Amino acid sequence: MSAPKNVAEHVLDRLAAWGVHRFYGYPGDGIGGIFTALPERDDAEFVQVRHEETAAFAACADVKYGGSPIGCCAVTSGPGAIHALNGLYDAKLDHQPVVALLGHTAQTAQAGGYYQEVDLGTLFSDVGGYVAEVKDPSQVRHVIDRACRTALADRTVSVVILPSDVLEEDAVPEPPDAHGYYQTSAVPSSDPGAPAPAALEAAAAVLNAGEKVAILAGAGALGASTELTEVANRLGAGLSTALLGKGVVDERSPWNCGAIGLLGTTASWHLMRECDTLLIVGSTMPYTEYYPAPGQARAVQIDVDGARCGIRYDTDVNLTGDAALTLQALLPLLEDKTDPTWRAHVERWTASWDDYSEQRAHQRTTTLNPELVVRELSDRLPDDAQVAVDCGTATSWYARDLSLRPTQRGSLSGTLLSMGGALPYAIAAKTAHPDRPVVGLVGDGAMQMNGVNELITVQRYWRTWADPRFVLLVLSNDDLSYVSWETRGMLGEAPDPQSQAIPDVPYAEWAKLLGLGGATLTDRADIGSVWDAALAADRPFVIDAKVDKDIPLVPPHVTLSQAVNTARSQVAGDPDALSIIANGVKETVGAKARSLLGLAPKD
Repeated sequence: MSAPKNVAEHVLDRLAAWGVHRFYGYPGDGIGGIFTALPERDDAEFVQVRHEETAAFAACADVKYGGSPIGCCAVTSGPGAIHALNGLYDAKLDHQPVVALLGHTAQTAQAGGYYQEVDLGTLFSDVGGYVAEVKDPSQVRHVIDRACRTALADRTVSVVILPSDVLEEDAVPEPPDAHGYYQTSAVPSSDPGAPAPAALEAAAAVLNAGEKVAILAGAGALGASTELTEVANRLGAGLSTALLGKGVVDERSPWNCGAIGLLGTTASWHLMRECDTLLIVGSTMPYTEYYPAPGQARAVQIDVDGARCGIRYDTDVNLTGDAALTLQALLPLLEDKTDPTWRAHVERWTASWDDYSEQRAHQRTTTLNPELVVRELSDRLPDDAQVAVDCGTATSWYARDLSLRPTQRGSLSGTLLSMGGALPYAIAAKTAHPDRPVVGLVGDGAMQMNGVNELITVQRYWRTWADPRFVLLVLSNDDLSYVSWETRGMLGEAPDPQSQAIPDVPYAEWAKLLGLGGATLTDRADIGSVWDAALAADRPFVIDAKVDKDIPLVPPHVTLSQAVNTARSQVAGDPDALSIIANGVKETVGAKARSLLGLAPKD
């Protein structure tokens, strides 16, 4: 490779040495030097999205779907940088290594009230684990090296601020061997391995002593499916997953209790509330009321970051290390649990939940039952599919009604829980693996937020994909329904249509206008055939499913205050009260009764 001519080229060279070859962004004069240098390279891919927030979301998702070791977004100064903040917080809170390249006002104009001038260092000081402005060409090497090393080692966001005039200055690839300069390395630090033998033995002692072992697996367990399964079988344990760990073990396994937390299953609730021993692998799921009761269980936690151990439950042993390597080292120290009683309890809870869920999904509702629409995808989902999910009721149905296997990968804005993540995630998943099918699950609120615009990005790039399958399910109910249910359950108030109702938009027709495929789904008899058509299409396909907004989001354990508040909302003038009561009776009382009686799902 020839020596870089200017700072912009040097920045890209040094990022390439760290494995950064893909850039999501939107151009602007503040970072024009980077966009001028990018087309000259054969080792860099630029993905132009419609908004800087999408660029940051996609940079985070690119890492989650295994596309890049470090995600990268490149955005311009002022408003462009501000737009990117939300997606960068997603990366920070979900512990994904991302480097953000931010254009900035020329140094000569800084502190003069120039157009688009923002104090980026102050603005990004919270989201960035490392924030630096390149003010001299000799800084490029050490700033980029430090940014990438920090992003990888701390699994966080690094922010590199690049004034527009500095980008055009001559490069200094080799800083002087002199006082005040740094000689740095572009070699990543080693990954964490397994903990010391003494720590493993202490953990094994706790787990071997338990008679009713539960496992909670999160995003940190992804990639350790085989090891996790072997440990669970050795201990006769039941397993539950945090949302970002969904699919780490085949969700059809009879001892996999499914999701934990507010969107979780009753099986996971029983698992946690009746175990005497807990193994936490790569999770810091924050709903502590869904863990075992305080003092109920002895606990062991495994995490690559020791600072994240023991912060949700009072653990007895904390193991800092890679999940797969740690479980692998722990396995020979574990004793076989020969008493099948506990595993049999777990499997009964799981079977009961699965039957109840099937009954719920098949209950006839005023319009389409969203649970049935999502559930019908499970058996059709290709083995190598990637699933991108938005935040809202789509998250609930994803958590409860879609079964994933370790060969598949699903993800979303897991800790920030930001709406508007599904399309950026889906675009990143497809960009990272253009030969794998992608399915996106999004509510109409998020679709109107940024989805309709990012379909233009899909339209621009889909012909470059080796596999054109990109299916987007829009759960359209003309309501911000998750917030509506929060209003009922938490505040005991009727939702205000002025804030909750949203316009009816023909999403499938918009897709067709862009030259993509689409279908509007209104009849339950057509659900299967529409999914089949979408997954067989020769281009991206949008399913506009007209679903019922009044399906109750029943948590796995209903508290008295939730029940009372929801009841209060129904006598507070809720215009949907009759529909909610009717659907609630069908989806809770009716479905539960049919499940207990062993009746087939009601079509």
